[in-house]
Amino acid sequence: MVFLILLVVGLASGIVGALIGLGGGVVLVPVLLFLSSSVSVFPNLSPQQIVGLSVVMMIFIGLSSTIAYMKVGTVDYRSGFIFFIGSAPGTVLGAFVNSSLDVPSFQLYFGLLLVFLSLLLLLRDRLKAVSWFVDHGKKLSFHDRRADQEYVYGYPIWFALLLTFFVGFASGLFGIGGGSILVPAMILLFLFPPHVAVGTSMLMVFLSAIVNSITHISLGNVPWIYTLAIIPSAYIGAKIGAKLNRSIKSDTLVLVLRLALLLLGLRSIYEGIFSS
Repeated sequence: MVFLILLVVGLASGIVGALIGLGGGVVLVPVLLFLSSSVSVFPNLSPQQIVGLSVVMMIFIGLSSTIAYMKVGTVDYRSGFIFFIGSAPGTVLGAFVNSSLDVPSFQLYFGLLLVFLSLLLLLRDRLKAVSWFVDHGKKLSFHDRRADQEYVYGYPIWFALLLTFFVGFASGLFGIGGGSILVPAMILLFLFPPHVAVGTSMLMVFLSAIVNSITHISLGNVPWIYTLAIIPSAYIGAKIGAKLNRSIKSDTLVLVLRLALLLLGLRSIYEGIFSS
């Protein structure tokens, strides 16, 4: 039963993570926190074990979806490696800070992050993109062959490194992929084309997840037996999500995700306050 549940959760994490560039952890972590605390047949995993399981999963979600996006030419390799350079030290620091958190503290802080992410997704379509970062950074271009449209985008490298350091820190601390923060920033601040933002984000998720996983493995945070269910289902889900990204609009899924993150975040905050 536990492995069947993990197969379903891994598949859903892979689909959502690859479809809108979130990385999958933003689905896996709150669901496993809920199952561990509320479902008697499910093992009582610690926040550190859940995060360890999540970051290992993200290697395979990132790999699967990055390969798919590379095939259709929506990965900006230069930007992806710059973002990785910024995020890598942040993931290491976040992983070490994670080891000092007890369950109520993790629930509280993670709940606050989920509420922030839900509001970020809610406001993403209402916020006006700014060109300041493009004007003060290196300009890049991308030609969307399907829409026959040329995009100009860019960013100051120093700001990209600073931003991705904090994205990496959140990823190491909470086991999320980082794309949930980075993709809206890439679109709104750096004027990335949405498909390129998602593809490039998944490259960064893949590379930073390797560093993140090594750190969590060294800390003993990975329950290896459960990776047997999570990894293959998440890999397949990421392939499905990347394919859906090219064929459907993800507005409906984003709306559902906003509400889910908000509810999960509020529940996590409640558990963190009243179980402490």
